[in-house]
Amino acid sequence: MMATHDDDAYQTLIEFLYRAPIGLVQCDVHGEIDMLNPMSSQLLMPVAPEGDLSNLFDVFDGIAPQLRVMAAAFERSSGVVCEALRIPVNSMQETGMDARHAPQVLSISLLKLDTGRLMAVVIDASIDQHREQQRLAQKLSGAERIDRLTGLPNRLGVQEQLQQLIDRGASSGNGYAVLLLNCDRFRQINATFGEASGDRLLIMLADRLRAALRSNGQVAARFGGDEFVVVLDGMRQAADVHSVARRLLDAISPLFLIDGQQLNCTWRMGIVLQQDASGNAEDVLRDAGIAMQHARQAGSAHPALFDPAMREAAAQLGEIEADLRVALSGNQLFVVYQPVVGLNEDMGIDRGAAVEALVRWRHPVRGVVPPLEFIGIAEQTGQIGALGDFVLAQACHDFMAWQAKLGPRAPRLMAVNLSRAQLAQPDWIATVRQILAASGMRPDQLQLEVTESLAAQDEQVQLRLAELKALGVTLALDDFGTGYSSLSSLHLLPVDTVKIDRSFVCQADTSNHHRVLIQATISVARSLGMRTVAEGIETPAQAAVVTQLGCDKGQGYFFSRPLPSEALVEWLALPPAS
Repeated sequence: MMATHDDDAYQTLIEFLYRAPIGLVQCDVHGEIDMLNPMSSQLLMPVAPEGDLSNLFDVFDGIAPQLRVMAAAFERSSGVVCEALRIPVNSMQETGMDARHAPQVLSISLLKLDTGRLMAVVIDASIDQHREQQRLAQKLSGAERIDRLTGLPNRLGVQEQLQQLIDRGASSGNGYAVLLLNCDRFRQINATFGEASGDRLLIMLADRLRAALRSNGQVAARFGGDEFVVVLDGMRQAADVHSVARRLLDAISPLFLIDGQQLNCTWRMGIVLQQDASGNAEDVLRDAGIAMQHARQAGSAHPALFDPAMREAAAQLGEIEADLRVALSGNQLFVVYQPVVGLNEDMGIDRGAAVEALVRWRHPVRGVVPPLEFIGIAEQTGQIGALGDFVLAQACHDFMAWQAKLGPRAPRLMAVNLSRAQLAQPDWIATVRQILAASGMRPDQLQLEVTESLAAQDEQVQLRLAELKALGVTLALDDFGTGYSSLSSLHLLPVDTVKIDRSFVCQADTSNHHRVLIQATISVARSLGMRTVAEGIETPAQAAVVTQLGCDKGQGYFFSRPLPSEALVEWLALPPAS
């Protein structure tokens, strides 16, 4: 019986699949493989866990977990899921597998054929990438333009390339963009696992960036430390830039496996488009850094796009930062104290219950600068730790001066706010101990206050709070009701006092809902052996409600505004009020 035309075509197709110099894999939408040719087996076998080629996504989970996510997120019935996605596979050596025969870089294109089938095209891109690196090295022409650790262009190299694009000027369909990114946790990783592990992370990051970029007009460079720059040429529109940025973040987001440890890094990215760029290469890179800081401050995993208005804001921030450094060393900062009174329906208020220390800044030109204008900047610029230590030392000194001067009429407790930066210092407990010893103040006379969002943070914060408790100081939970914790989890926090936020107290006399919330907080705190303070009391009616509900202490403008030390002494001498 003679073969039909269809039989001949089928045999031709089989012969093509068998001899094709590229890997071809057909699978269902869940990755279960129906068909693969010999080349795909040759390329995938060295990187497949235990040599199992039954599921495409399982094969790539160790080196490109984003492939499974991209396929699942592709909603159209057919089309290109990803095209020429480069995947470095030399990191498989970290797992202890034999990777001697594995390609250094695979390129995979994934197509959705219909609602139930996928086709993957797999290519060994090692030689192509090697050639690209050689061409790049020749173009940079000199070891002084190459970062020795990662093999990427360094700061000088990327500045020269960017300057060439700037000098070229705008041309139709040939725009450029600059992306600057860094790792939030790199310093912590270096400190915890050592600089050698940090270096290996940077090398692996460089490999991922290289593999995720196209060959034409897309260059990654190590800018310094954990900062990396990507320069994109030939960008027709902003959407193209954002597409590349998303691809890069997807490529570098999976866990890094180093010495058996899985390290998770959060990346921040700033982007400058050509139409928003001005000045020379150094200026453009500076603007990319400004955008990256905006992404960091917002805590966003999404790239921040540079806006020229950011440059002016950054300049103002720099001026205030410089002035604040002078203020810290030039006696421009001072401390005021807001009374915290004891509340008792029968006996009236107790003026000597406690005071809270609050910092102020007397600027030589601007006058007294409100805390809202410089506390946030101190946090951003790393000065909040020194600022907090100054307040603590001054408050303890003044407290002991009042004890000597006023005796029984002096405040019995000093409350001071804590910052994240102070709690992050491994030796900060020693600083507290030294300040207390220098002033002669007992630990139980000091109340350190943290916001509930900070108190509910990571183990490092919890450890510092436990150390403070062991030292003998009192801990208070500030602004309760505005953060991450709740009444049901209050027992998990190592605090002695709960300060009810002013947003509840200001409506205590007008809203039954807020009264119920305040009463519930007082009841739960009391059952846990904790005391309560109502913040932001501004009217007699608010004071009457929180007193009636059983709140232990109150604080707010109704009793007194924050006062300098001398004025506080006069306020404490006033006759008792009811």
